[in-house]
Amino acid sequence: MNSKEQMKPKHLGYRMPAEWEPHEATWIAWPHNAEDWPGKFQTIPWVYAEIVRLLATSERVEILVIDRAAEDKAKKILRRNEVDFSRVRFHRWPTNRVWTRDSGPIFVRNAQGEVAITDWRFTAWAKYEDWKYDDQLPARVAKKLDLRAWQPTINLGKGSGRRLVLEGGSIDVNGAGTMLTTEECLLSEVQQRNPGISREQLEQAFHEYLGVEQVIWLGRGTAGDDTHGHVDDITRFVAQETIVTAVEPDENDENHAPLVENLTRLKNSRTPNGRQWTIVELPMPRALVFEGRRLPASYANFYIANSCVLVPTFNDKNDRRALDILAELFPTRDVIGVHCVDFIWGLGALHCMTQQQPAAISS
Repeated sequence: MNSKEQMKPKHLGYRMPAEWEPHEATWIAWPHNAEDWPGKFQTIPWVYAEIVRLLATSERVEILVIDRAAEDKAKKILRRNEVDFSRVRFHRWPTNRVWTRDSGPIFVRNAQGEVAITDWRFTAWAKYEDWKYDDQLPARVAKKLDLRAWQPTINLGKGSGRRLVLEGGSIDVNGAGTMLTTEECLLSEVQQRNPGISREQLEQAFHEYLGVEQVIWLGRGTAGDDTHGHVDDITRFVAQETIVTAVEPDENDENHAPLVENLTRLKNSRTPNGRQWTIVELPMPRALVFEGRRLPASYANFYIANSCVLVPTFNDKNDRRALDILAELFPTRDVIGVHCVDFIWGLGALHCMTQQQPAAISS
């Protein structure tokens, strides 16, 4: 490395913070594509308004809208929900979809409190053709916030490199060097994000760009997951050595076997210090089916904000159990259920629609 500009984030002391570390803001995109919720779109902006109202009590909310007309409509709905506009900012940027967890920037921070951006390539989960606007989001955020940004690449030899694909919902970190992900998402031969790139090469990229020292590879995700195995629907860090993981006791349910395997892998894994992880089992809601399609309903798709934890609920008997479990794990935050029966028809929930911007504080 001949200059600081050539150095990767890891070499400059950057790491991806845990979600529970202080936020400067949460980034979301206002819903505008009715095809994402066919037949139910009219309810979705009102769900968003409630989410924004709750988040604005905790931190600033940065909202992406496609144009001025969309901004005006969003403001009318937010006013009716009595959202605190002093905690909201709008950005008129085009988007294809609203899942900023996957298309937005993945922020990193160093020990001096300097925040930067890793701009991974986004290709709409290697299955949809319209992703070009979403792929531009990290660069737009970096320019708006005047932050340094890297586009992670892998060296293929002979001076050539390939920009790497990574979606934020496919990973989860504890902020101390350990990452959770799944083989189904990142190593699948069917839905290849990075064809020809090995597990070892991905781990090296996570090390260089996100400060990851250890990767825990789980197997498969939940039934109905349009992303093919995102970890934020199944297993999450809630503290540096504590993991919650979804379980399904019904052996006839298609989620039973893969979730048992994931639980086994977690129990066999060890912390960098050789200890067992503290593992907390989180129930699944009953199978949620609409128009013959199994939907990816899961309590694990919660979002941790500065003063609250927003948890998807599904009019299910396990709603209360899941909220109680998470309330014990986050005693200093308000754990709040958000009704997502209509929202999950878009094949995503609360974590999928949010992306945290860490606060610029030194460690």
